[in-house]
Amino acid sequence: MDAELTALEELTSWRADWRGLRVAVFGLGVTGFAVADTLVELGAETLVVGSPGDEERQSLLRVIGAGFAQQADQSVVPAELDAFAPELVVTSPGYPPHHALHAWARERGLPVWGDIELAWRVRDKVLAPGRDAPADWLFITGTNGKTTTTQLTATMLVAAGLRAAPAGNIGIPVLDAVRDPAGFDALVIELSSHQLHWMRPGTFAPLAAACLNLADDHLEWHGSAAAYRDAKAKVYDGVRVACVYNLADEATREMVEEAEVQEGARAIGFGLGVPGPSDVGLVDGILVDRAFLDERRTSALELATLDDLRDSGLDSPHMTANVLAAAALARAAGADPAAVREAVRSFRIGAHRNERIADADGIRWIDDSKATNAHAAQASLAAYPSVVWIVGGLFKGIDPEPLVIRHADRLRGAVLIGEDRSVLRAAFARHAPGVTVVEVEDVETEEVMPSAIRAAASLAQAGDVVLLAPAAASFDQFSDYADRGTRFARAVIQHLER
Repeated sequence: MDAELTALEELTSWRADWRGLRVAVFGLGVTGFAVADTLVELGAETLVVGSPGDEERQSLLRVIGAGFAQQADQSVVPAELDAFAPELVVTSPGYPPHHALHAWARERGLPVWGDIELAWRVRDKVLAPGRDAPADWLFITGTNGKTTTTQLTATMLVAAGLRAAPAGNIGIPVLDAVRDPAGFDALVIELSSHQLHWMRPGTFAPLAAACLNLADDHLEWHGSAAAYRDAKAKVYDGVRVACVYNLADEATREMVEEAEVQEGARAIGFGLGVPGPSDVGLVDGILVDRAFLDERRTSALELATLDDLRDSGLDSPHMTANVLAAAALARAAGADPAAVREAVRSFRIGAHRNERIADADGIRWIDDSKATNAHAAQASLAAYPSVVWIVGGLFKGIDPEPLVIRHADRLRGAVLIGEDRSVLRAAFARHAPGVTVVEVEDVETEEVMPSAIRAAASLAQAGDVVLLAPAAASFDQFSDYADRGTRFARAVIQHLER
């Protein structure tokens, strides 16, 4: 086994000899298929283990020359995997450490990589024109705001004239990006805590990295808040230029202080106050940089204004913080202030992220279905003075009670949806008895949002915001947060057209 591990450690290039290496891939989602496709192209013998259901991807595996072992029972390891006797496992983010497949791999002492490690090792497949080295990587994680910040950073780099793209947990596998025949100068990579869990210290050397914030989430996957925090902290390992952290979140600063970075890497703070030297922040409605200029102790560079952000729907406090974090990362990669401002002015927030659906009769309807945890819902609620809150779903081990306590005085009413309504019902009864609460009882998926919208409309008054910020996962009633948000928007429009 030691000889096999040594041989694996030498596989650090697309041009290394991967032929004949037996690799088991756990999962046949978007990530798992990208892993399998890459390994087959490299010449490795590949067996994918996945759940039944995706017949199209299973057919594609046969086309590219990979094997497939079906795991109908998640607690049972398929016999085909034992017979395959892999030398390496590459796992998908959806498979937690306690999954039966990982227990099987640990019993056999098999090395386990995530898709990000495989992508890092083969990132030299395509070099962009004019480059003699692979694209620079910028890492972004955090409990909330990852996707918007990733998109913003990539947009800023493109405005600066770089060939840049977002990838990773944002929906585009990093392995697809590193194999893109056009090549890139920079990849801005959103990392989930699941992906970070499998990233081994000492493996990566990103140009810059950011942890935007930290709050308990995915505890059922990681097993504890400490394990979740430790996974997030890996984002700063090996950073070469800038560790970007949140001045309002002590946990992110501590992560930077503990990180093993390369000599010369700097800590860059972002926040909504006046920035100190080596920070980015706000001064009289202007976003300014006091980090990436020689005269930072006495001067600042203007990056954009709150008016610029307002035109792009980025002017809420949590979105402004995302812009500042993205600006710090982009500046670390060489973007000038004009590129930052150009990107902010042209940017539009993705669907289901504090998205305005309609204004009618003095009531605003907002879809923040992407607020799948308490931390995200907190930021969303704090942006509005008077709210009818549509909340609920699967809480993933997180207690929503502190949210109710903190925001009771801004709630006109609450509409409870989802499987875990009893937890919410008790929290409102105990801490906000004066808030009118309406429950959407167990109904078919098609009826959840129409019922919720009718209830919210009966509570809302002129000047209110009806806010879908569920603070919970969606899988009890919807296919994902996007499905939940789409159904919300459709129900709002249908209600207003009556």
